[in-house]
Amino acid sequence: MIFVNSLTVDNAMFDHQDVFVALNGKLPLPDKIESVHLMLKQRFPFIDRIAVAVYDKKTDLLKTFVHSSSGDQPLSLYDAKLANSASLLEILKVGRPRVVNDLEVFDRVTAEHARRIASQKYGSSYTMPMFLNGEFFGFLFINSYRKQVFDESVLHYLDMVGHLLSLLVIHEIGTTRNLVSTVRTAADMAHHRDFETGSHLDRMANYARLIAKEVAKKHQLNDDLVEHIFLFSPLHDIGKIGIPDSILLKPAKLTEDEFDLMKTHTVKGAEIIDQMLENFGLNELPYVDILRNIALHHHESLNGSGYPNALLEAEIPLEAKIVAVADVFDALTSKRPYKEAWSNDKAFALLEEMAGSKFDRDCVAALVAVREEVEAVQRRFSEDALG
Repeated sequence: MIFVNSLTVDNAMFDHQDVFVALNGKLPLPDKIESVHLMLKQRFPFIDRIAVAVYDKKTDLLKTFVHSSSGDQPLSLYDAKLANSASLLEILKVGRPRVVNDLEVFDRVTAEHARRIASQKYGSSYTMPMFLNGEFFGFLFINSYRKQVFDESVLHYLDMVGHLLSLLVIHEIGTTRNLVSTVRTAADMAHHRDFETGSHLDRMANYARLIAKEVAKKHQLNDDLVEHIFLFSPLHDIGKIGIPDSILLKPAKLTEDEFDLMKTHTVKGAEIIDQMLENFGLNELPYVDILRNIALHHHESLNGSGYPNALLEAEIPLEAKIVAVADVFDALTSKRPYKEAWSNDKAFALLEEMAGSKFDRDCVAALVAVREEVEAVQRRFSEDALG
């Protein structure tokens, strides 16, 4: 017995083990998914894969995000148009989980994601649509190599765990999205018609994601990391909030003193981000170092001629190298008050010419390699009459 404040507490009262206790800690989301997967396997040993895909409404892309697949990765660094998947659209239309106890019914489906799953020889699947305030957010997938395993007793449990996992995912990525949206709104309010907002941010963020996907294998980037580079890229120039409009919006070439002041937006950006994270209580936000690195180092050059710290190649974080290429490519191919838009050929040629001195060779090669997807982004986020 233990006596606390004159009350007798029986140790047996605390013998119960909370199976979800790992979710209380500061684990990254993939580790939390893995923890839930292990817990599920103790009760249902036939559950072999849990995976999450998130949805980007602007591009209609459904993108792989996190997974716990017992070592198997049938879908990694993959995205597809939701409009091209009739079976997933049907789930979304119904608005409830879909259960397939024999995946051979999809043997004739030609979609790449279906073929990859089929090649893994899964037997059964459970697919839950995720919603945030009624808006579609993505899908949760649970698979087994065995057929006919998802009966009513299993499904009752999976429905509860599925909603728990949905809340975990929505909390993490939703917090990040809301943070980015809030700061972008503040930036728009500070500089109403700054040409560095709007479509430019959407394009360069999508370019950054394309580059990250291409270099992912070499640099061991997973879906979670690629998605955060995509999410954080639009905040690369947040420090420009602290730059006077007379300089930021000047239609002519900046003087040397003006350019020196403009260059301080990188340091101001890192300071704003630190203050923002503190004010929002988000210092534990996943990948905050990536956010800081993008804001602070996206103007560094491999040869040390960049700013603010004149870093050399190995010292520059990969995410900053990625954003540098994405940002400059869009600046070159976009119309500005002081120049016409360059052709993609001319912009690619300049990037390749400066690869190895200013820009990372892998990042430049990655963007050039996905030209068709780059042009799709340009069509989707073309400038309107107001720029």
